[in-house]
Amino acid sequence: MTKKDIAIVLGTRPEIIKLAPVIRELGDRALIVHTGQHYDRELSGRFFEQFGIGEPHVVLDGVGGRDRGMQIATAISALTELFARQAPRAVIVQGDTNAVSAGAQAANYAGIPVIHVEAGLRSHDRAMPEELNRLVVGVLADVHCAATEHNAENLRREGIPAERIVVTGNTIVEATRESLRHGPAPVEAFFPEGRVPERFVLATIHRPENTDTREALARVLSALGDIDVPVLLLAHPRTRAAIARFDLADLLDRVIVAESADHQEFLTLASRATLLVSDSGGLQEECTVLGRPLLVVRRSTERPESIDAGFAELVTPGLDIAAAANRLISQGSDHLSGTPCPYGDGSASARIARLATAIADRSARPSHGLAA
Repeated sequence: MTKKDIAIVLGTRPEIIKLAPVIRELGDRALIVHTGQHYDRELSGRFFEQFGIGEPHVVLDGVGGRDRGMQIATAISALTELFARQAPRAVIVQGDTNAVSAGAQAANYAGIPVIHVEAGLRSHDRAMPEELNRLVVGVLADVHCAATEHNAENLRREGIPAERIVVTGNTIVEATRESLRHGPAPVEAFFPEGRVPERFVLATIHRPENTDTREALARVLSALGDIDVPVLLLAHPRTRAAIARFDLADLLDRVIVAESADHQEFLTLASRATLLVSDSGGLQEECTVLGRPLLVVRRSTERPESIDAGFAELVTPGLDIAAAANRLISQGSDHLSGTPCPYGDGSASARIARLATAIADRSARPSHGLAA
């Protein structure tokens, strides 16, 4: 067996979390390539360690901190050179980041099969950078690992042949369960005087639509301050920079602000929170494993399964975020007890690893029927 012949291209913290179970399943065959988009101690370093997958084998230079076009162009160039020197038999990309677009393009141009994990998500909002990345890889991927039947149907409607689509479930289920098995993390230090409130809201905000203009960011921060219970805001570096740029620090006076949490800390906080408020895509999935209600602060969502199952509610611009949050807090979460997670049975990573191994071994080919 050729070692490290299946490249996993990733570049952000959510990709590390979701691909870690696949990497563990692949073992010595996994070649971890980090594009460098979020390669620092806060956003990436601790997560490789926490998930027990070691450091990436390759980290690209010159990608982090640049605008979207330059990130993708630089990563394509570097990956093209890497694949020319060390051609893998298959390339796995996950989700909808710039790393996904670059990884899929570089692999496709080199004639290497592309396996897209979490394929078929669609917000139908082309103003969302991630939506364009999804559409690009949707054209280039040889195999589409759809998390849900809804995602698979999106792909079929776009003309993707059914034999190239496999419904695998979402790897976030096993990633979340694995972190929860380690037990709760100490989280008292996130709160004043080290006391965790009986009821609190956990908030994360980082998407461009909520941070790229002063008006949008002020709307969200003001709303967080109007919620009836204490709010802990885990402030992403992008959000902290925007708060400073727009001189909005005074709007943080009524919330508790922390800079970051590792995955186990985050899940402990989320499990104890009365309500989650976020624009995160991944949290729309994690809340269904944790059984916690989520208010999604966005124009649209590519994960309607969380809303349809009753775990999440979308609050779009123009609606009262604080009023929606206070209503959900008063409603509680007892109604979610026993509600099944819509993202699979926790076996997605094993299915994806078997599929990738079969393709790499040429025992299954993207142009024929696939079994996972």
